[in-house]
Amino acid sequence: AIENTVFPINHKNKPVCAALRKAHSSSVRPQPVPPLLQTLQRYLTALEPLLPPEELEHTRGIVQKFGCPGGLGENLQRELIKRAKHSHNWISDWWVQWAYLECRQPLAVHSNPAISLPKRDFTDWRGQLVFASKLIAGVLDFKAQVDSGRLGVEYIRGQPLCMELFPQLFSSCRIPGPKHDHVIHYGRPRRGPAHITVVRNYQFFQLDVYNSDGTPLTESQIHAQLLRIRSQSWKTDKQPMGILTSEHRHTWGQAYTRLLRDKINKESVRLIEKSIFTLCLDSPVMRISDEKYSSRMAAQILHGGGTFSNSGNRWFDKTLQFVVGEDGSWGLLYEHATAEGPPIATLLDHVLDYCKKPDRMRAPLIPLPMPKKLYFYINSEIKWDLEMAKQNLDILINDLDIKCFNFQRFGKDFVKQLKLSPNSFIQVAIQLAYYRVHSEVCAACDIASLRMFRGGRTDYIRSPTNQMLSFIRAFDDDAVSREAKVQLLREAVDAYSILTKQSLMGQGIDRHLLGLKLQAIEEGLSVPRIFMDTAYGLATHWKLRTGQVPANTDSVMCFGPLVPDGYAVCYNPQQDHVHFSITAFNCCEETNAEKLALTLERSLHDLQELFQPTCHPVAK
Repeated sequence: AIENTVFPINHKNKPVCAALRKAHSSSVRPQPVPPLLQTLQRYLTALEPLLPPEELEHTRGIVQKFGCPGGLGENLQRELIKRAKHSHNWISDWWVQWAYLECRQPLAVHSNPAISLPKRDFTDWRGQLVFASKLIAGVLDFKAQVDSGRLGVEYIRGQPLCMELFPQLFSSCRIPGPKHDHVIHYGRPRRGPAHITVVRNYQFFQLDVYNSDGTPLTESQIHAQLLRIRSQSWKTDKQPMGILTSEHRHTWGQAYTRLLRDKINKESVRLIEKSIFTLCLDSPVMRISDEKYSSRMAAQILHGGGTFSNSGNRWFDKTLQFVVGEDGSWGLLYEHATAEGPPIATLLDHVLDYCKKPDRMRAPLIPLPMPKKLYFYINSEIKWDLEMAKQNLDILINDLDIKCFNFQRFGKDFVKQLKLSPNSFIQVAIQLAYYRVHSEVCAACDIASLRMFRGGRTDYIRSPTNQMLSFIRAFDDDAVSREAKVQLLREAVDAYSILTKQSLMGQGIDRHLLGLKLQAIEEGLSVPRIFMDTAYGLATHWKLRTGQVPANTDSVMCFGPLVPDGYAVCYNPQQDHVHFSITAFNCCEETNAEKLALTLERSLHDLQELFQPTCHPVAK
């Protein structure tokens, strides 16, 4: 979630040759290790809105002891600085391993983000295949730019951004393991895989997308091949093998081992894993009211809608999965260990631009081989694995509450006119809405991209701040004047903007604290007391997981909450409106996605009222 109002990304770069790209890559700075005492002080400040004074004082003593001269914190800090000097990035590999590959929760809902894009103007399978052909061609065109070094380097305020993640998007896949997963990447620019995976009616196909001379298939060639796949995939009684990938990682790891004992299964799985990306051609879903359509479509992209819908058309381990429905809906599901939001946004922008262009390429008169259907041998063990996976996925899907809405009263232009940061303004509104629903503030994390640094991934921007808490408590107090509320709001927004800048500059606290903890574990030490403290548990129990997706189109990102009693709130600010998606789990009686959505909509309007008292109030 790079905040455009603070650091605008320049996407309009001229193509650069491979040698120049390499020079740009080497000019990206290494990620700094923040000063220890700075991080510890900022950690204590972040705890102030969350803890009562006596608990804060207790934690202060633990933190001071950890950071004292010659103490454990100083020794660990010294080792982190050494690690930074001798590694590509001192925290990214640790972060990916700890946050993703060692996490055993299902990738569906819990990890993989989905992006639902504006509905296209087709309503049947014919339009679906025409658009899917264009989509495939657009992704291959983007891949060609990445492979050849023609993809322009992106910048923030004249500083080049790390472009290392782009080649990793293609021909990569997460592989399940008994204790932790790993990511395998098959892509090499000249000798990498030449096929994608297409899945329809739970049946997987290998579709070669390059001619014998190495040129990509034209849109008409791709379309002809998709028609062939459609003609080979009528039967709907097939076992939904993709649902296995939605399981708990330990369970899927065991099933994966059993699955690959058979030679046919092993070949089919390897072809899926090696493919450049996956295209999911979804079957029609039940029609729904316009009001609920965006929520339904986000859910379809995120998890496929269940075992009686399109969940069997997914391979959740795959880095990139494009989903195209027959009703004009489409989107992207991606695996988070390899991909981050900003590179994905760049890819989608390219594909959307490509889709606006007419197809001028004439298809060569060369007969194409039939797409290869991938077969699976299903014995009684695998059949049992599938039945358990179906049950568990349907339970998970039924537990997830999704609410998407388009706030149309104002967008980022209005906030900029107030000389405030749109992202920070929305963050204050989200905390205000949470407070109004739950009568408390909670630990919340927004995502900051660290692409300004070599191999950089992300850090958290924490809220609430002291200033945010002061504003929230005052806002619904009739005894506080409007002028005072305006001033408190400005202070809250500015405080959050400062935290955003700190995180973007590599001075956030959460990756640093994690590095100190993992350094102690690597040295065989006991986990330091600072991380065993109840305050640390409270401060990292993220009841609000938020993310800004500053895209050039009306897309909606969606992901599940990080904790059972939490929410995930994603938003895409446009000039005069803001798209939101909110998720929560039904199993928690305290959380309710629709209630938070309605309260957030009212809170945003109330903030507008603060500056424009002539606005008509929303019914409370």
